[in-house]
Amino acid sequence: MNARILEGSALRQIAPLAVLTFLIATLSRDTGPLRFTLEPVAFAQLQGWADDRLAAVIPAFLKSCSRFLTLPDVVPLDARPGVADYGPVGAWRELCGAAAALPPEDDAAARRFLETSFAPLSVADYGASQGLFTGYYEIELNGSRRRQGRYQTPIYRRPSEPGAASRFSRAEIEDGALAGRGLELLWVDDPIDAFFLEIQGSGRVRLRNGATVRVGYDGQNGQPYVPIGRLLVERGVIPRSEATMITIRDWMNQHPEAGAALRRENPSYVFFREQAGDGPIGAEGVVLTAERSLAVDRAYIALGVPIWVEADERFASAAPVRRLVVAQDTGGAIKGPVRGDLFWGTGTAAAWRAGVMNAYGRYYLLLPRRLARRLAPNSR
Repeated sequence: MNARILEGSALRQIAPLAVLTFLIATLSRDTGPLRFTLEPVAFAQLQGWADDRLAAVIPAFLKSCSRFLTLPDVVPLDARPGVADYGPVGAWRELCGAAAALPPEDDAAARRFLETSFAPLSVADYGASQGLFTGYYEIELNGSRRRQGRYQTPIYRRPSEPGAASRFSRAEIEDGALAGRGLELLWVDDPIDAFFLEIQGSGRVRLRNGATVRVGYDGQNGQPYVPIGRLLVERGVIPRSEATMITIRDWMNQHPEAGAALRRENPSYVFFREQAGDGPIGAEGVVLTAERSLAVDRAYIALGVPIWVEADERFASAAPVRRLVVAQDTGGAIKGPVRGDLFWGTGTAAAWRAGVMNAYGRYYLLLPRRLARRLAPNSR
């Protein structure tokens, strides 16, 4: 759902696999480490597990349950991942019922439920367990239903006719390729805000009459995504150690013409639709939960799976991340077996936390015990 400014990929260091590692799938024909592997671990090995407020993730997990429990038991939890079978809905139904019965805000009860019902599996990418973790949030903009005054930047709906969405690049769209076709969803007062709306994938637009409209991702133009942060670093404009969402945005505000030209170097363009509800909706089709929803690469990770994240910031003084989340979203720059994008919520504090997040770490899938034993036979 959300394209990112800084392109990151999991570390590609080649290392021997542990004896207990169960090889799920291979994308390589050589004898080196495979692209996606799972290794069983104990809950005691999860850094910070004893300190997390685990009851806070249960409502997020129940949102995922509300999605897949409408499906027959034999339907896959998520058929998209091609490297592992995350089981049928029936394998998760009992766990959803048990989670729904937990007393609210009871961390001890949530911990007992999780530790008895799930088994943690460490994920590795070509034998490397370390990967990149970034953050995103729901941006707030000022807008209008019609073009007037300072509201001159359009937010477009996705064209309905076949092929129309992929016909034009960002530069062509900004030059008016879609103008006058009734696709203008809203008009906003800041082209930088409009660009960052695409980066985040969702936002709230405050209208002139005081009303608020929530908009969400509704497709992309099919053009390749070029991270503008990478361009600024390669050109020596911003040091890599300082390249965060906040510093990039500050630079564009200080250099409006150069910033506009830079944005046009990213041909990817995102379309939006209005959304109802009390929050942005992720790729799973459920409302995201602040600090508990994670965007993942769906080629490897099934939506709806609880994930324990351990990540340490590289550049900022923000606290390390040690928390249980749920895979509920995807992103254009979220690629690889060990890659995550944490949703921080809405507002100033969320914007800052998402803007500075650039961390390396690892994560562990929490799978139903029977399923975990099938994927990694030595699971406990």
